[in-house]
Amino acid sequence: MWRVNRKVFVSSPLPRQNHRCSPPSLLSGDSPPCSPESEAMWRRRNSLSRFTQLATSSSSKFNCHLNLQPNSLRLLQISDVDHGYGLFSRSTSTAAGPSSGLGKLGIAGLDRVRAIGSTADIVDATTLGAREVVDMARHYGRCYWELSKAKLSMLVVATSGAGYVLGSGSTVDLAGLCYTCAGTMMVAASANTLNQVFEVKNDALMNRTMRRPLPSGRLTIPHAVTWASSVGLAGTALLASKANLLAAGLGASNLFLYAFVYTPLKQIHPVNTWVGAVVGAIPPLLGWAAASGQITLNGWILPAALYFWQIPHFMALAYLCREDYAAGGFKMFSLADPSGKRTALVALRNCIYLIPLGYLAYDWGITSGWFCLESTLLALAISGTAVSFLQNRTKSSARRMFHASLLYLPVFMSGLMFHRVYDDHQPLTTENTEDKMVISHSEENRNPERVKQTRSRPPVAYASVAPFPFLPAPIYSS
Repeated sequence: MWRVNRKVFVSSPLPRQNHRCSPPSLLSGDSPPCSPESEAMWRRRNSLSRFTQLATSSSSKFNCHLNLQPNSLRLLQISDVDHGYGLFSRSTSTAAGPSSGLGKLGIAGLDRVRAIGSTADIVDATTLGAREVVDMARHYGRCYWELSKAKLSMLVVATSGAGYVLGSGSTVDLAGLCYTCAGTMMVAASANTLNQVFEVKNDALMNRTMRRPLPSGRLTIPHAVTWASSVGLAGTALLASKANLLAAGLGASNLFLYAFVYTPLKQIHPVNTWVGAVVGAIPPLLGWAAASGQITLNGWILPAALYFWQIPHFMALAYLCREDYAAGGFKMFSLADPSGKRTALVALRNCIYLIPLGYLAYDWGITSGWFCLESTLLALAISGTAVSFLQNRTKSSARRMFHASLLYLPVFMSGLMFHRVYDDHQPLTTENTEDKMVISHSEENRNPERVKQTRSRPPVAYASVAPFPFLPAPIYSS
């Protein structure tokens, strides 16, 4: 009977745990012994699970049996870290479970393996957090760039800087120029952001603007309002503290005119184009006021050029984007002119107004006679594109006039600064320099008012020497 039971025991498939062969003293009294070959096979197949159980066991007899010392564990720990926290660290974390603490582990040095795992988690979390911060900064930076219409704002800054240079005379204060450009950039960014806040529903209907941050939902309206308010106040405060109150007032008034007058007029009446031209003409006047502290007749040349230049520029743009403006609900001049003839006539008339500006700049002593010739040729060139648009009212001719307007403005401003004539009220002569630099104490005591007048310097006299390549260096008497 015992032999039959033995045959059944050997031949019947049993679970894996019954294949384990142990010494007879550890089994119950009726368990049969196993052969040495089957015991060796079991040990080879289950060595990995036994090692895991031994590693996570809290009994000290297994530690003594395996002879696992802290030094050997340290070596195993280093090899496991090099292999991406290998099998040993993964098995221990699985067997021990989240509820088992480091004090329950019976193997010395195993807490250091667990510590390395937690350090790796911290490093991974830190790397992930830094990546999220970079992505967030990139996202908001792109949104602020688009809200500010950065390219248009930089054009405004260029006109303001040109006005500052023209109002500086023979010397240019580089720090004042940088402060003026930075303040102008902030004010322009605020005005453009408020423009998009008020036109978010209209922009969502136009193919040209539907991907902006507000219509696309990448940024909320309160966020955009907060951004516009912050940069607007900061830019106005910068102009007031580093330039003068006149420049700050011009910047604040231009922001109000653009955001709260020009923007709603775009949905009410076609006169918005002329109001927008006034907005574009103020930045060079702002630069002139920041440099000289006043507004004189000579400072109106560049603002006048910008005013007349913007009409053909925007007429060409409005003709090219008539479908978009109609879909957005904007009352542009070109929408009430199906043939485009009146639009072309308005553009040509304002191009003709640009012709005498070069002569006025020469007659008022701002530039030399060469600029008179160059400005006249430029005005005739852009007028020629307007005549072409009048004769053939197509998108290609309107685009040609638009590109000509883009070329006209930088060439005109460069020529105006290159050919300018210095007309300081107090030229730098030897006698004047000596009066300013050498004053005796006796004269100071006798006539303090005269000393105050001679020591006073114009606001642009904290000068640099030729900050731009096209500005000649001032000549001082030896």
